[in-house]
Amino acid sequence: MEPVTTLRTPFIAGNWKMNLDHLQSIAFVQKLAWALKDAQHDYSAVEVAVFPPFTDLRSVQTLVSADKLELGYGAQDLSQHDSGAYTGEISGAFLAKLECSYVIIGHSERRTLHDETDEVVAAKTAAALRHGIVPVVCVGETAEDLEKHGASAVPVAQLTRVLESVPADAEIVVAYEPVWAIGSGQAATPEQAETVCAALRDTLRPALGEEFASRTRILYGGSVKAANIASFMRQANVDGALVGGASLDVDEFSSIARFQKHVGI
Repeated sequence: MEPVTTLRTPFIAGNWKMNLDHLQSIAFVQKLAWALKDAQHDYSAVEVAVFPPFTDLRSVQTLVSADKLELGYGAQDLSQHDSGAYTGEISGAFLAKLECSYVIIGHSERRTLHDETDEVVAAKTAAALRHGIVPVVCVGETAEDLEKHGASAVPVAQLTRVLESVPADAEIVVAYEPVWAIGSGQAATPEQAETVCAALRDTLRPALGEEFASRTRILYGGSVKAANIASFMRQANVDGALVGGASLDVDEFSSIARFQKHVGI
């Protein structure tokens, strides 16, 4: 079999959350693109994408298209419904028209603040796939879950439910985000991340087959910084990062994207 490293391109994804208006997004994307160009970043070696608020997406699309940027982008959420009387919801059809490559689904903040269940996350994943958008499916456990169930039990259960609506020829990205680490400044250890990411990959195999499991990228998210990214990327089953706060700092985020340059791995 071909080595796994050739099957999975590392992926650095920046989740802006509810930050930056559409004018700020233009300035940010320009600066980020310039910083990566100056560093001679190879997007084929490490894919980089940003996830702005809905109101920024058209501006980002226009800039990426006009300047022929290699930077990818996606949305932070989508509706499980394609159209209809769903005030405030955003259809995957709209995101597809904006040429979004990705959409984050089931982020811990959506699960906790908006009571999104595993069933809703599965339905949103199916909606993304219907419109040709790659879902970045977030799974993770709280400190209480960790103490009660141990490492990986809750993320594995969350992923298992989602996989019921995913065909074997689809492309998804899985993001493991320990809720207890998000925004805390205290990341999981690389070994903790690897243990859970390995368990998630083991969950993919019986559900959708060895080929699907081997090519699916699994990200770590939770207090990721330039100072710790390389230690995560050394792990066999960690294929990138879902970056929160650090993705709002051009220098920090571009440094995270260039982890191969500043630390040999």
